[in-house]
Amino acid sequence: MKVAIVHDWLTNYGGAETFVELWLKMYPQADIYTLVYDKKKMAGHFEGTKIYTSKLQKLPLATKIYTKLLKFMPSAFEAFDLSGYNLVLCSSSSCAKGVIVPPYVPQIAYIHSPMRYAWDLYFDYKKRSGKLTRFFMDKWMPQIRLWDYVSSQRIDTIIANSKYIARRIKKFWNRDAQVIYSPVNVSRFAEDPSVTKREDYYVFFSRLVPYKRADLAIEACKKLGRKLLVIGGGSEYENLKKLAQGYDNITFTGRAPDADVKYHLQRCKALIFCAEEDFGLTPLEAQACGAPVIAFGRGGARETVLENKTGVFFEKQETESLIEAIKDFEEKDSKGLFVKANIIKNATSFTEERFIREFSKVVEETIKKIDCRNM
Repeated sequence: MKVAIVHDWLTNYGGAETFVELWLKMYPQADIYTLVYDKKKMAGHFEGTKIYTSKLQKLPLATKIYTKLLKFMPSAFEAFDLSGYNLVLCSSSSCAKGVIVPPYVPQIAYIHSPMRYAWDLYFDYKKRSGKLTRFFMDKWMPQIRLWDYVSSQRIDTIIANSKYIARRIKKFWNRDAQVIYSPVNVSRFAEDPSVTKREDYYVFFSRLVPYKRADLAIEACKKLGRKLLVIGGGSEYENLKKLAQGYDNITFTGRAPDADVKYHLQRCKALIFCAEEDFGLTPLEAQACGAPVIAFGRGGARETVLENKTGVFFEKQETESLIEAIKDFEEKDSKGLFVKANIIKNATSFTEERFIREFSKVVEETIKKIDCRNM
């Protein structure tokens, strides 16, 4: 079976890219189609796989400015000729799901999220944008929304990475979606049996970009005097360091290798997770290491963190709400509510084996449905 995998872009290695690698494990001969590809940043990944890029790849600095090219993304993906494949799989949080696939070829889209900047986070993005960007958002976004809706109607089977995303798919596209949770790599993030007692510091582990809200963790730990280790890099790195200036209890590592991240997740008091994520792989990675989670109580985290068993939630993306959650966590932790074995057990229910089994079943059912349709 000849398989095409369509992914939004390959410019940084993150959760969505680990997902594509899992598909390649299932379909090792598959080809990849993507908007732009930064070979240097993807070093060590996808080597040996045939990667086709869109016409936008030819633009100067394409792998740096691609997020500014939303207006041109639909036509770029629609230009891919996928008629020679037996199965098309789309990994999408932007425009990848909008490829044009012949009616006799099954198309399955795994949706990490309908594009947030077009729908529910449109006004947030607009507030943070400059005058020129706001002008073009007003001018172009109605067309983008229309294309996003229309292209969603072409997909044979839609899979959401959480119930939260399935709800958003229904609201914005009026399509029903099956839910198959993304897997956590329990071999990449696992417990250290020699660690019998967690140490007295919290971890914030993420790309340091605005919506991840690392500022909340920093402000809360500043006010409480708690030790916080911030792991990650990104556009907010320097701003966050300034925010923590003068507080010796806040430490930054910058980007760190897996071994260092795992070491700290195995030993920290808890992970602090402040983002409203579609699924949120990081809380599961922390739990796989035996760490409880203090998470913002909206989005995918509600489906991966068990309240008062593997973590606690704070209800508002505000410093005071997080402070109260940290205090609540520490009180419950002192009573032994967060048992390491139970935390790890929850994470290991999100295995690759479970995902492969459930996804393979959907592929089989979709192929049968298309065969019947073509009789």
